[in-house]
Amino acid sequence: MTKTPEIQFEDFFSEVIADNKEFVANINETLSKDGYKTKIESKASGLFMSYSHPKTKKVFFNVFFRKNGLFARIYADNFGKYPDFLDRLPENMVKEIGKSPTCKRLTDPTTCNQKCMMGYDFYVRGNNYKKCRMSCFQFSVNSESIPVLVEFVEKERKERQ
Repeated sequence: MTKTPEIQFEDFFSEVIADNKEFVANINETLSKDGYKTKIESKASGLFMSYSHPKTKKVFFNVFFRKNGLFARIYADNFGKYPDFLDRLPENMVKEIGKSPTCKRLTDPTTCNQKCMMGYDFYVRGNNYKKCRMSCFQFSVNSESIPVLVEFVEKERKERQ
């Protein structure tokens, strides 16, 4: 049986449009310096890259392709330590949060797999969100979201150190 060749960062990076290359390169460099383990997979919608914490092995950040472009997902387990940041999110990013599914375990723990990690319960500009952690902080990567994503990753990264 032949082994499928491992997908390299350069393979992923070659798929990224010019406007997003600096963001992807900087995030990769920062997380790699911190010892985060990178895993790149080929999924139905395109390449999918994840970064796992060096000690806990928990996934912290994903960047991946969908039909309508590049997306980033942050597992913001420490969002409670920087609540003012969420209130400053651009309206488009708040709308993306609003579109993500509600966490079943937060509303009725018996309706979701008991092994599933509980989602996030938080407020943005006075509105309560109870969202699934798998898609809550998943944002389209574009010129408006990039500076916010960089700050978001930095805040969460510092809390995890």
